[in-house]
Amino acid sequence: MAKGIVIYYSRTGNTKEMAEIIAKAMNEADLPTECKSVGDVKADDVFGYDAIVVGSPTYYGHMAGPIKQLFDDLVSRHGQLDGKIGAAFSSAANIGGGNETTIMGIIEAMLISGMVVQGDPQGDHYGPVSIGKPDKRVRQQCERRGRRIAELTKKLVP
Repeated sequence: MAKGIVIYYSRTGNTKEMAEIIAKAMNEADLPTECKSVGDVKADDVFGYDAIVVGSPTYYGHMAGPIKQLFDDLVSRHGQLDGKIGAAFSSAANIGGGNETTIMGIIEAMLISGMVVQGDPQGDHYGPVSIGKPDKRVRQQCERRGRRIAELTKKLVP
């Protein structure tokens, strides 16, 4: 049976809250999903999942160092994520603070790894973004992303 993981880094709790909402929605859509801080995940751990969702706060328009380190640690296993489903989300302190560039950096790493990344024609096209603490709109976008990832995973993974 397919399964998912939501991996996040969070200092303030905002990105963690988003991660928990996404993981809950994935579980409610019948895709068994774990939610873990990047500090509790080793690179070799990710290969046991069919859907890998990664979230990071925005630091200078990029993903946080611990998230980047996870991707760097995967270089020695390049190609082994080929065909897995990926998604990204981010939080920032300000509008125009780099959320989309952070998400695109995560998605770029996923695409280079051969992962399948699905956009969204509604709402947050690249992935959920939050300015500060997630509000009602952000929570809805996180729930939607979780459901969509679960649905895609169940379609693509036997």
